[in-house]
Amino acid sequence: MPLDPDIAALMDRFGVGGAPPVPPPDTAERRAGNRRLSLALAPDPPLAVGSVADDTLAGVPVRIYRPRPPGPAPAVVYCHGGGFIVGDLDTHDAICRRLCRDVEAVVVAVGYRLAPEHPFPAAYEDCLAVARDVAGHPERFGGGSGVFALAGDSAGADLAAAVALALRDAGTPVAAQLLAYPVTDLTGRGGYPSMEEYATGYVLTTAEIEEQILLYVGNDPGTAADGRASPLLAEYHRGSAPAVIGVGEFDPLRDQAMAYARTLEDAGVPVRAHLYPGLVHGFLAYDALAPAADAAVAELLGELRALVRPTAGAAGPTAAPR
Repeated sequence: MPLDPDIAALMDRFGVGGAPPVPPPDTAERRAGNRRLSLALAPDPPLAVGSVADDTLAGVPVRIYRPRPPGPAPAVVYCHGGGFIVGDLDTHDAICRRLCRDVEAVVVAVGYRLAPEHPFPAAYEDCLAVARDVAGHPERFGGGSGVFALAGDSAGADLAAAVALALRDAGTPVAAQLLAYPVTDLTGRGGYPSMEEYATGYVLTTAEIEEQILLYVGNDPGTAADGRASPLLAEYHRGSAPAVIGVGEFDPLRDQAMAYARTLEDAGVPVRAHLYPGLVHGFLAYDALAPAADAAVAELLGELRALVRPTAGAAGPTAAPR
């Protein structure tokens, strides 16, 4: 299928997906550019939820979204994307608002430390610390429902998947993990055809992925192969949380995402995996402007909702006006 025309128009409008600039931007410029793009793509006014408040958990900045009406609700810890080097609580505010609204969940977004200032395992440790805090205090997060899940996109999905495995090892129940276009193997040894097929021209380039990984885990192959950095390479996956995984057709990370889905399935983990025709990396942020992205987000959140609110059904309020 060709690239979705609405996505192509947005890429042209915002100048993403073309040839990388020469010289490449430094880290500060990348963070500023990512913030500008994220805010430009977000709905205006923002999607309404019950409440939004910044806080600190386990020494880590977080933003807590609570649904309306108040009452028992699942809690979802969200790890934002950005290649481990960009992204923050503001860049993913729109995504977390929709997650809160459509799943009717308390969403705790993690403002984890970024590379290169804070390389691996800083981001992982921050996300794990917040997840432990939220899972351990259901009366504070979710009104005592006791249902806990993880979610993330891109690098954040890598972090969510790794945290899910750590919580499994600790005996902490995790109802679900939502992984949107996850990077799952930081070693560069996997032989994933999509890394070559969509190396340039589709929002995220293979060169950017390789640079971001280097800034996060450095040159040590052992660090990159650590299951906390590369969940695909974890010692075993049996007993991990049921997973909802979605990735676009034109994404260099497509094959890594689908490989992780197959690995979980082979380990007996319930998985709902989706390869979305015509979509690119980062489509969660395109939902307000591209109907195909909106439909994909609705499906992923509906399936997460079915796992964390089984008595409420999967449909939820995903068709509510923006």
